[in-house]
Amino acid sequence: MTMDRQDKIYVAGHRGLVGSAIIRRLKADGYENLVLRTSKELDLREQQAVRDFFAEEKPHYVILAAAKVGGILANDTLPAEFLYDNLMMEANVIHSSYRNGVKKLLALGSTCIYPKLAAQPLKEEYLLTGPLEPTNEWYAVAKIAGIKLCQAYRRQYGCNFIAAMPTNLYGPGDNFDLGASHVMPALMRKFHDAKLESRATVTVWGSGKPLREFLHVDDLADAGLFLLEHYNDDDIVNIGVGEDISIAELASIVRDVVGFEGEIVYDASKPDGTPRKLVDVSKISGLGWRAKIDLREGVAQTYQWFLENQTDLRGVC
Repeated sequence: MTMDRQDKIYVAGHRGLVGSAIIRRLKADGYENLVLRTSKELDLREQQAVRDFFAEEKPHYVILAAAKVGGILANDTLPAEFLYDNLMMEANVIHSSYRNGVKKLLALGSTCIYPKLAAQPLKEEYLLTGPLEPTNEWYAVAKIAGIKLCQAYRRQYGCNFIAAMPTNLYGPGDNFDLGASHVMPALMRKFHDAKLESRATVTVWGSGKPLREFLHVDDLADAGLFLLEHYNDDDIVNIGVGEDISIAELASIVRDVVGFEGEIVYDASKPDGTPRKLVDVSKISGLGWRAKIDLREGVAQTYQWFLENQTDLRGVC
């Protein structure tokens, strides 16, 4: 399916890490007919509001990037919000997309949908084959429901709704609030603050041994548009780089980029989360897409963005 530059595209969650990257990419590619609403303008948890919005705007394409997201701490302390908010957003947007004849919808999930102890790398067919990681199961259950909604509407109504599962994301627009951020921005914020305060050490949660894969959000945006153009099947698609590193290795890279010269201390009393989370990217690679941004280059770019936008960031004074 080829999108026309004049097609109306609704990006749900356009102010977030993912949504803002998608907007940048769409505009760079010449798409100007974009429909955007902030969460204050349109609460996606409210069914009638979403119905009215779709009936009025009639978008041709929908990219569902809106979600309540956060790291281990946020997931563990706000389980009801992570489950309810994400369920309602997905159900309302997907159902209204069907009712209003949306040509194609791309729902973006997360690789936390896979079982905690699934074989590595994570293949798409591993979905629902084992227990989830307890520290993020609320978010994961909601994202799995979103996948199944896309598949159900495709099966029952013939809707061209697809779902993609990005690996751990980072980049411009991330959340640097230590109470709600993921590992990459949390490390960046910790090392930055420690450097400014001339501290001798920085404490990192866990043992440092878990392995994680990191995808720059601009690569995700590139992959999302690629899938809208080239993928029309029922199964989910992983989006990643196909390589992972330990949290300890990541911490060293971020420390070097930030310029913190002190010691890294690991607090093994804090949870590690999933031991390893590397996705199998053979499906999207077979379609002709691969990530382009090197990790160290991406970290440096993200830190530069952080320095230039500190006064406007969430969680940064």
